[in-house]
Amino acid sequence: MPKAAVDARPVIVAFGDSLSAGYGAEAGMSYPDYLQKELDAAEFGYRVANQGISGDTTSGGLARVAQATELKPYLVILELGGNDGLRGLPLAVTRENLDKMIVAFKDAGAKVMLAGMTLPRNYGPEYVKGFEQIYPELEKKHKITRMRFLLEGVAMKAGLMQEDQIHPTAAGNKIVARNVFQVIAPLLRK
Repeated sequence: MPKAAVDARPVIVAFGDSLSAGYGAEAGMSYPDYLQKELDAAEFGYRVANQGISGDTTSGGLARVAQATELKPYLVILELGGNDGLRGLPLAVTRENLDKMIVAFKDAGAKVMLAGMTLPRNYGPEYVKGFEQIYPELEKKHKITRMRFLLEGVAMKAGLMQEDQIHPTAAGNKIVARNVFQVIAPLLRK
């Protein structure tokens, strides 16, 4: 039986929670799936590895960093923190975990794009503001690329969000992928 061909393209790891995993969307319709199509259409020779796990927190992400670095990624799209916020976890823990992941990915030779998050306003202005500040603070500290808000142009839009108003539909994921592509394209080599 012939061996399957090894995909030798440099790896982009979509490292996150349900937003990366494509929760609620049909198989093949997560934002990382659409990002692969964007990369292929623009003739960027990269392979997207989806390491999104629904429900994951920054603590869970920190526990599985080695799994991602084993792929020797060229770029990691770090999309975590939303579940920490929704659970009201201490902001210092979220910040520290994201910080440690960024360091681990950079130490492994990967570029990092940090995907910003926000929270529903009913979590209180002080907590929401503190949560939102984590992302630009880490961007500045580590001199990495940051996407202001992963769901920009998708959140709260009919047809682009599922009924839970947390997860994008397939159509929403397609827009997220296009937005992510525009942010990461300058970091990639043709």
